[in-house]
Amino acid sequence: MKKFMTIVLAATLSLSMLAGCTVNAASNTGAENRLEAIKERGYLEVATEPYFAPNEFIDASKPAGEQVIGSDIELARRIAERLGVELKIVPLEFSAVLSSVTTGKYDMAISALAYMPSRAEAMELSKAYYINPNSEGYSLMVREEDADQYKAFSDFDGKKIVCQSGSLQELYATTQMDTSKLADIARVSATTDGYLMVSEKKVDAAVCAVANAKLYCEANPGLTVLTDLRFQEDEEFSGTRVGIPKGETELLDLVNSVIDEVVESGEYLQWYTEYQEYAAKLGV
Repeated sequence: MKKFMTIVLAATLSLSMLAGCTVNAASNTGAENRLEAIKERGYLEVATEPYFAPNEFIDASKPAGEQVIGSDIELARRIAERLGVELKIVPLEFSAVLSSVTTGKYDMAISALAYMPSRAEAMELSKAYYINPNSEGYSLMVREEDADQYKAFSDFDGKKIVCQSGSLQELYATTQMDTSKLADIARVSATTDGYLMVSEKKVDAAVCAVANAKLYCEANPGLTVLTDLRFQEDEEFSGTRVGIPKGETELLDLVNSVIDEVVESGEYLQWYTEYQEYAAKLGV
């Protein structure tokens, strides 16, 4: 059933990516900016890649249209409530999530986005809404049977690894590992696709966010995370943020005000904890 739902969602993602885009939402309504355009049309369109629990993931037991859930979805819902409009979640592949914001196709991306200089140049990035003081960082997921042979990044020389295209994981892997000595470095659109490649022995390891990968390993025996081998984190990239089309500062200001509220009240942390527990029960 899980594989079936993944196939169905993949088809949905493909259709979403083929849909026509609105490069400038305000120009179609006569509104002065995207914030006003959203209010006029009555709904907020948020792009997300629903394979990164507990931020955003799929609960196939829920009704169609309500299956994408997570702490980031709660944040999106709160922003829509502040605007007084309906929330429309658009599930996409991660690369499409990024491009949908830079082209102005959708109003914003809420998909556990980390700060990266290249992203800051291409889109507006909000304040950080989740910074884990006890972050488990980034490492590699491997098969349990092979774990003992990996003590340093150099132990992956001649091996095949995989990472999510356009992600912070990719940045860390390509700057902290000697990729010229790898047999191959594959790139996928969804983190779970990379994890599956490890399980199916198509690659030797997947670069991962430790907390997310641990949830996957708990639900998929035979895989483990190299918790003693971690990438060095850059504080500049800490925290998850909302991506908004460049120049839409009015919308950015509103999003930042909502973030201030849910962070100071502790609501976002509560959502994150609750969905972390729920995702573990679902085995995603």
